Amino acid sequence: YAPWCPACKQIELTWESLGKESEHLDITVGKVDVTQEPGLSGRFFVTTLPTIYHANDGVFRRYRGSRTLEDLQGYILERKWEAVEPVAGWKSPSSIMMHGMAGLFHFSAWIRQIHSYLTVTLGIHVWISYAIFILATLLIGLFLGL
Repeated sequence: YAPWCPACKQIELTWESLGKESEHLDITVGKVDVTQEPGLSGRFFVTTLPTIYHANDGVFRRYRGSRTLEDLQGYILERKWEAVEPVAGWKSPSSIMMHGMAGLFHFSAWIRQIHSYLTVTLGIHVWISYAIFILATLLIGLFLGL
């Protein structure tokens, strides 16, 4: 989820209710703020919000059903998750590919932090910050080319 996401806000009460029922359902319910955990959102390849995953014994399935409490409970109680195709091995959050994707998300967050530092903290104009990144990219490319 993300705090600014309208769909996430809409499902919030339902998700909290599911969390309260988690002991009865014999599950653990959690939520991750993708703005605070960019690497995790990269590892799970989150492209839409909210994104719901069911994980059992290291096998991940993406839940695409209705977002009502009854349907979420039915998905667990009636074991409907067994009929859902698991996430492909190469796209599994535990795969090497998704570890790399998480690294890229961390890298992009690091670049964003540098940009914010340059523009907000140091007061450098946005276009000058862009020019610094362009110059750094060119220099790194030249260095690697040598």
